[in-house]
Amino acid sequence: MARPDDTELIDRFEEFYRTYYRNEIAALAQKYPSEQKSLYIDWQDLARFDTSLADDFRNKPAQLREYAEEALRLYDLPVDVSLGQAHVRVTRLPETTDIRSIRSDHRGMLITVQGIIRKATDVRPKVTTAAFECQRCGTLSRIPQGSGEFQEPHECQGCERQGPFQINYDQSEFIDAQKLRVQESPEGLRGGETPQSIDVNIEDDVTGEVTPGDHVSVTGVLKLEQQGSERDKSAMFDVYMEGLAVEVEDEEFEEMDITDEDKKEIIELSNEPDIYEKVEGAIAPSIYGYEREKLAMALQLFSGVTKFLPDGSRTRGDLHMLLIGDPGTGKSALLQYVDNIAPRSVYTSGKGATSAGLTAAAVRDDFGEGQQWTLEAGALVLADQGIAAVDELDKMSADDQSAMHQALEEQSISVNKAGINATLKSRCSLLGAANPTMGRFDRYESMAEQIDLSPPLISRFDLIFTVTDKPSPEEDARLAEHILQTNYAGELHTHRTEANTSNYSEEEVDRVTDEVAPTIEPDLLRKYIAYARRNCFPTMTEAAKKQIQEFYVDLRAEGTDEDAPVPVTARKLEALVRLAEASARVRLSDTVEQEDAGRAIDIAHYCLQEIGLDPETGNLDADVIETGTSKSQRDRVKNLLDIVAEIETEYDEGAPVNVVVERAEEVGVEPGKAEHEIKKLKQKGEVYEPRTDHLRTT
Repeated sequence: MARPDDTELIDRFEEFYRTYYRNEIAALAQKYPSEQKSLYIDWQDLARFDTSLADDFRNKPAQLREYAEEALRLYDLPVDVSLGQAHVRVTRLPETTDIRSIRSDHRGMLITVQGIIRKATDVRPKVTTAAFECQRCGTLSRIPQGSGEFQEPHECQGCERQGPFQINYDQSEFIDAQKLRVQESPEGLRGGETPQSIDVNIEDDVTGEVTPGDHVSVTGVLKLEQQGSERDKSAMFDVYMEGLAVEVEDEEFEEMDITDEDKKEIIELSNEPDIYEKVEGAIAPSIYGYEREKLAMALQLFSGVTKFLPDGSRTRGDLHMLLIGDPGTGKSALLQYVDNIAPRSVYTSGKGATSAGLTAAAVRDDFGEGQQWTLEAGALVLADQGIAAVDELDKMSADDQSAMHQALEEQSISVNKAGINATLKSRCSLLGAANPTMGRFDRYESMAEQIDLSPPLISRFDLIFTVTDKPSPEEDARLAEHILQTNYAGELHTHRTEANTSNYSEEEVDRVTDEVAPTIEPDLLRKYIAYARRNCFPTMTEAAKKQIQEFYVDLRAEGTDEDAPVPVTARKLEALVRLAEASARVRLSDTVEQEDAGRAIDIAHYCLQEIGLDPETGNLDADVIETGTSKSQRDRVKNLLDIVAEIETEYDEGAPVNVVVERAEEVGVEPGKAEHEIKKLKQKGEVYEPRTDHLRTT
């Protein structure tokens, strides 16, 4: 078939515009150039109009785009406007290319990639045609500038001398330009794959529309750039994209492909009476026990509902959860399993994470032109609308921990550095794990003394579980049996698949494996969670509201006496609402019923009993978590300070420690506790020793 010439192609595009885009072009003409500069074309429309033209646009986009823009300039408009600099941008290609699947065959083709913005430069002017003025005769020479090196004239067109030349900025043509780095979305990665990325150059009206952390779909032309320097060129090439269209994807888990068959299976599963046991059993089945913890993790994956109020404020629906406990209790394995099962997740260890790596940073490197400052998204931004699993949270420095406060409560991260003032989204749930400072958990000590986390950070967690390792003959026997059975199942499976002379039958392997298999297949559970979060937004029934209200009011009533501690704060009330909403989502229910409220109350009360009790009085005390000091501790400290102040007036060299301890015992403070508090007061600088074993208040 003879190839149509340029004029025929331009005519075809004009005909296409008249057939499909008459209204869009009229709207563009009214808004051009101040409000809108581009006409967006749906590739599917082009394919319906002319399949070969659509295929040509994909295979030779640079050439075909010129014809499309020329047709737009020649289009007969109802108003007297010239669309001389208008762009044609094609979107919605039939398939998306994975960033890791980009190959040399894609060179020069129009492709669409999906991912998350990892880095973005500032928008800067880029010269497209540079006007050089000869300093000898004043002749102007216009040199078009490509994407490579800056081109200067060899000689003046007037006096034919080799300069000197100076750029005339008024006569030159500039365009806005920005460089983005798009990284594969976390939900597309499985099995510890390293995320790959591609750089995208964008120009003119599509610049400045995205920030790091945004999930985007980018359509553009794949280009090659030679590695090495000008003098020492390499045979290897880097790939990058000239971006035509950048679309921000607001929908959660856009990449999760849920078929009609999957939907049917999900709805059937949600109607089963034992769905909560099944979801709990699907979380890390190889780890024995922790039924409440696993149920809470499942509810965290399903998440509460994010609310947008009429005044523009936002209430988070994401649950934050912390596991504290003894070594060897499977905390890291639980975190890694949740990271694997979540539709969108990022796993990191606090030991090697800095505040910039967790939140966001302004960095200065060779990304972009001329060592400019760029914004780089950290783990909590990359986990936006998913889960961030942070192991060894207690190993982070105090500065790095404080950087997380805003990310957990406001779910945004502010960067203020090098003239960059930006706020990035981090709408994620945090699942953290930490070890006690002394290695093992002591339930008779206050939690704040046993964990190296600041009280303001601890108070932002909705649920805190203590994972202890206490010897018990019955439990240890069951645990040993479970671990041995799990290993045996793994041995049989490996033996059957790897050994050539395996004498184990498939039925034998299946029978043993079924005992430790998840109740719901991981792939199905991942789709189930994505489907529930995307389609289910339950509202609370009056019965559920009343049950949560009564539980909260009854708990608070314990703190009405003058000397009683405050048992729980309003933060716990919000946590109950989120848990109840997540419980309703598991059933794909549109309403939060009384049973959901009861499930939320059961989990929250269990956590409060674990970590919210004052070990001395046995009463619930919110200050144990919120401030790190229980009311009984504060009273004891105040009493001790009063005693030291009183005794130091009786002795010239200060209050003797033994006298202070004796006096404290008279008012009901045990000697061991008194000595412990004196040591802490000295560390805080509230008392000092003018001489050995004598105290003075500061």
